[in-house]
Amino acid sequence: MSNLIVHGGTPLRGRITPSANKNAVLPVLCATLLTNEPLRLLGVPDITDVRKILDIFRTLGSDVQMDHATGTLALHHRETAFDAALHRLPEEMRSSIMLVPPLLARFGVARLEDNVKGCTLGVREIDPHVEVFQRFGGKVERTEGSLLVRSAGRLVPTDHWLDYASVTTTENFVLCAAAADGTSTLTNAASEPHVQEFCRFMAMIGVRIEGIGTSRVTVHGGSALTGGEFRFDEDFHEITTFLALGAITNGDVIVRNSAPSNFPLLDRTFAKFGVRIEHADGWSRAIRTGPLKVQTPFTSNVLTKVEAAPWPYFPVDLLPIFIALGVRAEGNAMFWNKVYDGALGWTGELSKFGAHVFSSDPHRLITFGGNPLTPAVVESPYIIRVAIALFMVAASIEGRSEIRNATPIRRAHPRFVENLRSLGVQVEWTSEE
Repeated sequence: MSNLIVHGGTPLRGRITPSANKNAVLPVLCATLLTNEPLRLLGVPDITDVRKILDIFRTLGSDVQMDHATGTLALHHRETAFDAALHRLPEEMRSSIMLVPPLLARFGVARLEDNVKGCTLGVREIDPHVEVFQRFGGKVERTEGSLLVRSAGRLVPTDHWLDYASVTTTENFVLCAAAADGTSTLTNAASEPHVQEFCRFMAMIGVRIEGIGTSRVTVHGGSALTGGEFRFDEDFHEITTFLALGAITNGDVIVRNSAPSNFPLLDRTFAKFGVRIEHADGWSRAIRTGPLKVQTPFTSNVLTKVEAAPWPYFPVDLLPIFIALGVRAEGNAMFWNKVYDGALGWTGELSKFGAHVFSSDPHRLITFGGNPLTPAVVESPYIIRVAIALFMVAASIEGRSEIRNATPIRRAHPRFVENLRSLGVQVEWTSEE
């Protein structure tokens, strides 16, 4: 286990260039298997999930040249080979499921381990993915400890309507549709910025896609795919995280942001806690002119709310970051997770700092902010931004705190501690055997 030790109470100050969004990078890496042509990816973050996928590529015989210092990756899958009896997809990583379509397209078979998973965000079913594979002509068979997916020939085009706007299911649909001969349409598609970025990569290698950024996506498949060079955008999650760290510590953090068009709703959500976000010349900044304070709604008898659901709602992955702000802000606010069961079970840890948080039900909680807080030792579940939210609260409190089991941060944010130190925070990793 890896823990974070932080000596809080110091305002964070400085400039940060965020890494790319792992939720864009990982599906793009999976998609590279669709082409035999050389590819060059720029801005690839040095995170554990990326290393796992690159390791499986090497095992399959692909040419992988990764420069972690510059984030430059050269890939060529010309000599790639897959044997379902021998090769295993990376475990403990949700994005492994997106290796299935390109393996089906190239080799007619893929094997998926039963325990493929990501963060502990409640039940994350595999059924929507299985249904997509079947719609494109795949045959899914459960074997001991794994699922085998086979196709007798080329995938067949289809039209499909998702039960809900799932990011990875949308990406799996696009991957399958790119390999199918003909036109496929998906209704109720996810439209998050990382899904749009993934679709832009697919277009770069020669897949014609209509409706990028909308809930209805049409893919014209069957074309020969090319190579090329692709640069990843900064992760809007990481941008928001560092802006929030600046705000919660009453500091001044300026963050590189080449896509402020993704931020109007996030900006308004910051404003609910007395923080103004300024975007100028490719950089973003959180500005506080006084204490954090929950803004009173115009409707006098309701609570200020942050409602998280699939894009273009407020992003559910960022809800813990704003719960941390709510704990520190004067006033009361409701936070509503409309996606995951069990995703708010960690909030009892906030009471160890002295915070007052009330769980209304598995999906909603209320923060009663503004109370004096003290340093604490807290336990993080295996959820990336919960570990960061606990760190945020600790960083805002003078004294030594410890966030135990903070390892998930490394799955999404390379150089997280180094970036924090550059902003003036006294923080370090420590390990337990």
